[in-house]
Amino acid sequence: MSARGRSYRYVGPVELKTAVRPGGVGCRISSATDFDGWIAEQSAADLAEPFTFVVGADGVLRLAPRRSEHVACAGGDVVLCAGEISFMRETDRWAVSEVSNLSTGYCPDISSWSEVARALEDVELGRPSGFTHEVVFRRCPDCQEHNIVREDDFVCVFCGSDLPAVWNVDPTA
Repeated sequence: MSARGRSYRYVGPVELKTAVRPGGVGCRISSATDFDGWIAEQSAADLAEPFTFVVGADGVLRLAPRRSEHVACAGGDVVLCAGEISFMRETDRWAVSEVSNLSTGYCPDISSWSEVARALEDVELGRPSGFTHEVVFRRCPDCQEHNIVREDDFVCVFCGSDLPAVWNVDPTA
């Protein structure tokens, strides 16, 4: 746990992390001015689909195109959350229309919402009260595979074993 909350290290395919290059991180968005500059550079096509996001260990939001890997957006570092995010224009400002913790590279718990909320408040973006799509990740204690739990069915899709009720994806956490 960090002073801010649980941090998540990358648990996805090793080859994706080794492909991360210096300077390839997502755009750091630490203020409303940063966001306004970044969003103005996005095309209508880009705005029509979600973006990749991470909240770094420093609590700062980082954004990258959707087809970016979360580990690249984070520069290979640990994160407080990772997922996908969409924006919409309200009358006088930008707001978050959808946000999830869908990152199979970091597999953050749904409890990471508080870190996302804090980062979005720092940028003065309107936001929902929680993830608009929550993804529950678990690691199978028997076969060690990462699972997405669907419809509260805590059973491993790979070997049929029961999955734990609490987050356990990173065996070192």
